[in-house]
Amino acid sequence: MRLQSVHIFIITFFLGSALILTGCGGEGAQEASTGVSDTVTDMAEQHGDVIARVGDQDITFHDLNTLLNSSAVVGLSIPALGTPERDTVRIAVLDKFISSNLLYLDAIKQGVDKDPVYQRDITRFSDSVLAGLYWDRQLTKEAEVTEEQIQAAFREKAAADDELTDDTRSQITSTLYKSQRQELMAAAQKRLRDGIKVTVHEENLNIKDDQERADSTPLAEIGDETLTWGQVKDRIIRAGKGAVIADPMVMEDDARMAQLEREIDLRILVSKARAEGLENDPLYQRRYNEFRKSRLINTHRDRLLQELEPDEETLQAYYEENKARFILPETRKLQMVVVKSEQEASDLKSKIEAGKLTMYQAARDHSTAVNAGQNLGEVGWVNQGDLAPALDEIVFSLEPAEIGGPVESPAGWHLVLVQDVKDAEYTDFGDKGTHKRVRRSYLSDKLDAYTVDLRKNEFTVEVYQDNLIRLAQLEADMVGSLTEKAQLPGSVTEERIKELQQYLKP
Repeated sequence: MRLQSVHIFIITFFLGSALILTGCGGEGAQEASTGVSDTVTDMAEQHGDVIARVGDQDITFHDLNTLLNSSAVVGLSIPALGTPERDTVRIAVLDKFISSNLLYLDAIKQGVDKDPVYQRDITRFSDSVLAGLYWDRQLTKEAEVTEEQIQAAFREKAAADDELTDDTRSQITSTLYKSQRQELMAAAQKRLRDGIKVTVHEENLNIKDDQERADSTPLAEIGDETLTWGQVKDRIIRAGKGAVIADPMVMEDDARMAQLEREIDLRILVSKARAEGLENDPLYQRRYNEFRKSRLINTHRDRLLQELEPDEETLQAYYEENKARFILPETRKLQMVVVKSEQEASDLKSKIEAGKLTMYQAARDHSTAVNAGQNLGEVGWVNQGDLAPALDEIVFSLEPAEIGGPVESPAGWHLVLVQDVKDAEYTDFGDKGTHKRVRRSYLSDKLDAYTVDLRKNEFTVEVYQDNLIRLAQLEADMVGSLTEKAQLPGSVTEERIKELQQYLKP
């Protein structure tokens, strides 16, 4: 199983668990999971946590754990600590990291970091972070909430016999702090240009000259710095058009001028931030380096995808060779009743089969599922794999109108009725949606093949399996120690990791 199938697994696994398993485990389990994850990461850093090295790029357990615990990885949810599913996704995420780092190194080798659009993007990002840090530092230095202010604010709204609790104090402090920051921001904005000579060339903003205007045309002098049309033209144009759409009463040239004033303020903020040495601030360095790397990877990937773009003949041939990938799977329309115990489910099933009760009545009067009283247990159409495993197996073994169950899931005990079935069928290449899916699949395959070739022939990739096993086991051991409290299984083993080593091979 290579990159594409691993990535597909990530999506399908979470789609499979989302419908039934959302919110399972309870708040205590979730809190315990987070605590264990953070503790494991801390311990990993103390023990040397490099999991893999791609060229000169290290992938750490911290990197892996951060992404693994991010819902953005799959868009839905993340697997529980100590489960086999988490181990599988952990390896898939590592594979993703390896591929991304390969593209990063290849981008540098090919000089993608010299691309003007890329350079513009990272400069803009750098400016925005520096400006934000400068404002934050200035306001943090000056904003201060005193005890007298807290007491006065409390007395203003509180009854005579009310007490100033810790929660109330916290709320008042937050409100006062926000208010002070707003006032300080307004005052700082007014004095931002003090001592700085600013000359604006408003005549160079005429809309009619946009197409002919050279990028070197000056829009403003800010001290010794010149702000040119090429540096800000896309934002100036966008601001003007956006203003017209948002408010027809606002003239486009006024909106363009307002944007230019904002650009001038940004240049001043960046200059002040650099003067204070904020380019050496660890927070700035981390944000800048992360953005620089991710944007370079994305820029390189976009270039590659353009080069790999297939013609219709190639795409048609790819579809015919991989037709099985584009089958619309069998789907089933379900009605479901969820109750708390197996005995209750069995009793309801007996009554339904005896004609004493309908599924609709059972759902309305007994089901604990959300909105069961309104939808009468109708779930709608589901694909195989959408449900919890045991429930999924039952559903796709039933005949239409046959009642299945009782079967258990984390949500409770289920009775299910198949109302209708749509058989699996091939999709038509001429269908617009299918055509898009075929194109995406083709490009994904080609990009995966490209990264595999980089791994084999261009850059060294080392996976430190001992570290991976040790740290996964560390997580499992800690979960095991909290099993009773958190209701989480501690099942990660060396054997389990070894079963997954196939994912680490090109």
